[in-house]
Amino acid sequence: MNNILQSAVQSCTESEIAFSKFITANDAGVTGGHQAGFHIHKHSWKLFFDSPGVRGENKDVYIKIKWQNDFETDSRFIYYGVGTRNEYRLTRFGRGFPFLKEDNVGDLLIIAKKDNEYYEAFVLSSDEDIDDFFYAFGISSTETNGILPKTAELSAEEKLIQLFTQFLRDLNVDFPPTVELATGARDMFFEAYNLQSDIVLQRPDNEILKWLATEFDLFKFIENDRYGELIRNPFQSVDDLIKTANTILNRRKSRAGKSLEHHLSEVFNIWNLSYTSQAVTEAKKKPDFIFPDINTYYSEPTGSDRLVFLGAKTTCKDRWRQIVGEADKILNKHLFTLQQGISANQLNEMQLANVTLVVPKPYLSSFPKEYRDNIWTLDKFLRFVENSQNRR
Repeated sequence: MNNILQSAVQSCTESEIAFSKFITANDAGVTGGHQAGFHIHKHSWKLFFDSPGVRGENKDVYIKIKWQNDFETDSRFIYYGVGTRNEYRLTRFGRGFPFLKEDNVGDLLIIAKKDNEYYEAFVLSSDEDIDDFFYAFGISSTETNGILPKTAELSAEEKLIQLFTQFLRDLNVDFPPTVELATGARDMFFEAYNLQSDIVLQRPDNEILKWLATEFDLFKFIENDRYGELIRNPFQSVDDLIKTANTILNRRKSRAGKSLEHHLSEVFNIWNLSYTSQAVTEAKKKPDFIFPDINTYYSEPTGSDRLVFLGAKTTCKDRWRQIVGEADKILNKHLFTLQQGISANQLNEMQLANVTLVVPKPYLSSFPKEYRDNIWTLDKFLRFVENSQNRR
């Protein structure tokens, strides 16, 4: 987590009551209305008042708010109940206040009560930060504009550790097969963050990265248990040290490549895409994924727009060439990688070889600007395959 996100989660967790909402055009004054400040849902009056406002009367309280762990405002929370109005607003932020501009529409506003007259507030802008804040409190984007659930419960990270511990307790082997590790990590991620697998239909690029990170954390958790006692004691010889180190490193390398394939397969399953993995093509080559299946591959002519190829490599700076001859009937190939950044020369070579790079969307910025338009996100690739299969 970045510092502001972490502070927001901590502040809400340590507060008796906290609130979140998306900043609207009405809040920012974009709609041209006369209202000023943030509209607060009427069900959230407990954030500032001891009792709800009464129609026919205005009611207010003056408070101090510290924003982004940085600056403070002397603000006013008011209930407008006179005339036709029946609304709560948080107002008075002073000149130069940075969070009531048109660019802030869609940002997430978070307010945590520290005492009766002092509050902490945060504004999150990036999709990733907003998602992670929701994960931390087990809510979805449809559950904002209200009081956050009681935060005395375990955080998502704490729940994950509990789930890791239970997974380890139930293991009957030193290390589970990679497919079991991948599946277990995904299931634990969904449970800890209170998510359903169909979240991958909305943002596959972010979710696959979180699956991979969760699995690696689980793998290290098992490693520390299995090797903790061994590495705390002196080795009897350098050979013993090297043997143990090689065992650990080789297992890590083997897991990483298979892990990526397992998680991609699950993404394809959730998207209801037809595919064959590790099928045999010409010269007994085994491409990672053929869409829609290997039987169609052999029945279709070379260059058919029904056929799609995807290779999967955690890093591909040099190894991308391995996929070029893995399926002769598919002239334009796609390669999914977790590599962050490749030189312009390598990218030129890929283009000449009709290889399109596919990377998680957050990684796009690590590639040279002039090549980004030719690099696909996972979401774009999935929609491409979906369209190719809908043409049947």
